[in-house]
Amino acid sequence: MSALSVHPLGESALCCTLPAPLSLAQQQRIWQLAAGLAKVDGVQELIPGMNNLTLVFDPLCTEASTLEQAVHKLWAQPPGSRRLGRLVEIPVRYGGPAGPDLDDVAAHCGMSADEVVQRHTQAEYVVYFIGFQPGFAYLGGLDEALHTPRRAEPRVAVPAGSVGIGGAQTGIYPLATPGGWQLIGGTTLALFDPQAEPPTLLAPGDRVRFVAVNE
Repeated sequence: MSALSVHPLGESALCCTLPAPLSLAQQQRIWQLAAGLAKVDGVQELIPGMNNLTLVFDPLCTEASTLEQAVHKLWAQPPGSRRLGRLVEIPVRYGGPAGPDLDDVAAHCGMSADEVVQRHTQAEYVVYFIGFQPGFAYLGGLDEALHTPRRAEPRVAVPAGSVGIGGAQTGIYPLATPGGWQLIGGTTLALFDPQAEPPTLLAPGDRVRFVAVNE
């Protein structure tokens, strides 16, 4: 079992950190830890990240030392059943204006654009955590043959719904923003809606499949 370190973030938060590398097994332990801490008095918010969990608490209700003890006690428990969340299908239009970097990714990977799409849609991905933007899901499970470095020069504006590859990960931009991932397609599905409950389409533990569409 990987060692977990705990350190303060100001006066009302703790950060629980695991050593690299990022893995599904480690993320599942983080989700299990968060579920246990959600039942502890004084805990206000739990934010899973990449190999870490941020715990926000009310210092008028509890102390950091008490919560740190609770963290280590829960971490010492054996891993539970590794259940994953719901399956969400994302319709994607690959290539063209929606995916201007598809041919570049294909050239880097030594395959045709059609094979890139085939491999990208064959995999089932898991949402490790949400970050960078509201609703931006960091997905694990990208075929190693599709690993492609980020662009040498990031774009000033990436359209909302863009599907990209950045190194060993793939993801979807929920909102228009600058970005350096290789864009291979786009979706019209809304990943973030501040009026919805919950406002994000995806959550840690959800499974994702990309489905190629013509329109």
